[in-house]
Amino acid sequence: MTIKEIANLAGVSISTVSKIVNNKDQNINPETRNRVLKIVKEYNYTPYGMAKNLSTAKTFVLGVLLRTAPRTNLMLNGILQSAQEHGYNILLFDSQDCQETELKHITSLIKNRVDGIIWEPVTETSPQHEHYFTEQAIPVCYINGPDSLPSYNIDFVQMGYVLTQKLLEYKHTKLACLLRDKSQRSQLVAEGFKKCLFDNQIPYSDSMRLFINDPDSIQKIITFHISGIVSSHYASSLELFDQMTRMRHYIPSDLSLVSLKDDVREAISYPSISSLKIPYREFGYYICENLVKKCEKIQGEESPYLFAAECSFDNEASINIPAFFRSKKIVVAGSINIDCTFTVDMLPQAGKTTRILSSATMMGGKGANQAVGASKLGREVSLIGEVGNDADSSFIFETLEKENVITQGVHKDINSQTGRAYIYLETNGESAITILPGANGSLSPEDIQNRQYLFHNAGYCLLSAELTLPVISEAAKIGKKYDAKNILKPAALRMLPEELIHNIDILVPNRKEASTLCPQCQTIEEQAEYFFHKGIETVIITLGHEGCYLKTAETAKYFPAAKFTSIDTTGGADAFISALAAYLIDGCPMEKAIQIATYAAGFCVSRQGVVPALVDRNTLETYIGQREPELLKRIDCD
Repeated sequence: MTIKEIANLAGVSISTVSKIVNNKDQNINPETRNRVLKIVKEYNYTPYGMAKNLSTAKTFVLGVLLRTAPRTNLMLNGILQSAQEHGYNILLFDSQDCQETELKHITSLIKNRVDGIIWEPVTETSPQHEHYFTEQAIPVCYINGPDSLPSYNIDFVQMGYVLTQKLLEYKHTKLACLLRDKSQRSQLVAEGFKKCLFDNQIPYSDSMRLFINDPDSIQKIITFHISGIVSSHYASSLELFDQMTRMRHYIPSDLSLVSLKDDVREAISYPSISSLKIPYREFGYYICENLVKKCEKIQGEESPYLFAAECSFDNEASINIPAFFRSKKIVVAGSINIDCTFTVDMLPQAGKTTRILSSATMMGGKGANQAVGASKLGREVSLIGEVGNDADSSFIFETLEKENVITQGVHKDINSQTGRAYIYLETNGESAITILPGANGSLSPEDIQNRQYLFHNAGYCLLSAELTLPVISEAAKIGKKYDAKNILKPAALRMLPEELIHNIDILVPNRKEASTLCPQCQTIEEQAEYFFHKGIETVIITLGHEGCYLKTAETAKYFPAAKFTSIDTTGGADAFISALAAYLIDGCPMEKAIQIATYAAGFCVSRQGVVPALVDRNTLETYIGQREPELLKRIDCD
């Protein structure tokens, strides 16, 4: 800063400034003196006589002049790490987005005789002050500067390209880029998005650019059937996640989302959004390395101004292939309970005391069991049901999410407790069950109607009669509306009304349930024939350790049970039904699906409990492959 520039800022002559700084200001107005001194101090003006005596020796101090305080300290941490490794200290200044403040800091940096400067200019005109550093032979490394300036920048174009490529790997072609207005980062990410589409021969249009502050953005995503979103800012991704959820469109089942991630967001664990971390620390280290080379006049090839670190996604939880590429999903409408299992030497009888040998508590209910069973076999499953406003409900949500069951259809009833089932289990595997319905009883037909969006792209709907008859009937009706096949486990039903029969495709009662529903029929064959002639196309009566009986228009035959030692029969039917649906939805023929389902039921009854005993697809198919490999020949099943 020269004396002429100080005079101009103060609105006085050069001689007036000279007199004041040299203590020859006896005849100068006090107000003028104070104004000049204030500017001299603010701009760190050093009189020429003193300046020429300043030492030219190195100070081993580097200046960092930022446009505004960083949201993350990681870039500064990277700068500091590199500086310390080379024996330098750091002097940090924040311009607070003000060019006047920036100029004051420039003069302060010169006064402190820094060896080099990392400079993030406030405006495009800020570099006009570079001559102050040039005059003192102080090298400058610009960061995040305008296009006209040679400055170091993170390669956000490349990161936008990588984000887009990830969605393309998942077969998405209906894409959009979520941006922020007046954001340089957003502009660069959009460039990478556009370049990636071009390289993959996918047409680009400006309509693919969405802005989080545009109230029509969500409607555009839905109207234009966008299946994948690239977001330049993590905060925008969180906002989109929330807005889509409120519109009953869910990530990643309805929309895949990838984002850049600011380091300040690293602590956020939910929702899990698939992200690339912006490499601020690595960038800071890289800049400082280049500045030290300039300060120490180290010869070598000049480093690129664009910094590109290795990019890897922290998770892929918010990405899925588009719905139209996926197999149809399974919807389960059924009871959700806490199962209290008591192992006894004999089932309770009137007038007798039963001794409990051991007890266990876990999630249960036919709805929850079937949902988990199908999910473990690799199917996309949505569960519809009610839980209470208690600690049990939190445990249930945690368990369902751990088992990858979609829980948007599971709601809390603030006026009820979660349902409970009390299971008495004999050592030979036979069981008796009593149920306290709790919140299950508050599920209404209107609730089913309000959640019918979950039936989109459903191939099968699993229904259990632990719910009320009106609820089962409504779920069956909506299942048919969306072209899903309905499988009913009649459980506690005493009769099958005509309106329900009309919407049932597969009926799966056990021996006792079949006898209850048609007491006039004495044999399994007669009972199956009775249901078939009522209009149900497929009837499967399960017979425990004896297997099951199938009745269709083409087939009437028995299937043996898989050879497993029975420990707990409680969840055998649920395991059977979930496996049946999981393989039928794959296109497997009915008879093969039944045989596979008997193996799944066998695994379940050979273990204690239900949810922990349900088998996963890999274990099931490995076991079957060793015994009946022909069941798994995909040429027959697909």
